[in-house]
Amino acid sequence: MRTDSASASAALRVDFVSDITCPWCAIGLEGLLQAIARLGGEVPVELHLQPFELNPDIADEGEPIADYAARKYGASSAQLAQRQSLVRGRAAELGLDFRERTHVYNTFDAHRLLHWSVPRRRALDVKRALLRAYHERGENPASPGVLLAAAQEAGLDRLEAGDMLGRGTFGREVRTIVRQWQGLGISGVPTTVIDGRPALEGGQAPAVFEAALRDAAQRRRRPQAG
Repeated sequence: MRTDSASASAALRVDFVSDITCPWCAIGLEGLLQAIARLGGEVPVELHLQPFELNPDIADEGEPIADYAARKYGASSAQLAQRQSLVRGRAAELGLDFRERTHVYNTFDAHRLLHWSVPRRRALDVKRALLRAYHERGENPASPGVLLAAAQEAGLDRLEAGDMLGRGTFGREVRTIVRQWQGLGISGVPTTVIDGRPALEGGQAPAVFEAALRDAAQRRRRPQAG
């Protein structure tokens, strides 16, 4: 698998559009990665992690998840508990250790960090570090300390990352990319776009991703009419 880098023309371009605090995004990414591993190079994949902000108006200090669920979805505390239990169960099936989340946080700076990490070929490592920080440890991905720890965990220079974040770099770029995906009709995440086609929504199982990748590869091999 090639991640956020140049690849041979035979590789399928896969754009994974997602947010950090979305549990189904974390589940979907793991399912996709396991599917790619199952294929073992049979279907070469060039993976690009794309930003999306589900809650751009939430303050950096976050909002209690019970208040958020009630405001956005009209969910009761019992419904929220049931939903979180379902999410933890699905995550565990993939080997992920999700804990109970208490807050929803702003993810704009996390997406700036990810954008910065792309040419350094560490985007996937940063993404997974941020997902672990939030979904496994309940940490705030808007916190500079959490962001810098994720950068360091991914093998990036902590001081360089801090300088970039402090200067507000890549804010315009992130917002432009998010608007582009919205302009293509994407309003919920995760959405997996394979070879330019929105193929799958939601945190699908590895088998579903594997089938979609195989289908896309087969489409490429079919002779074109005319």
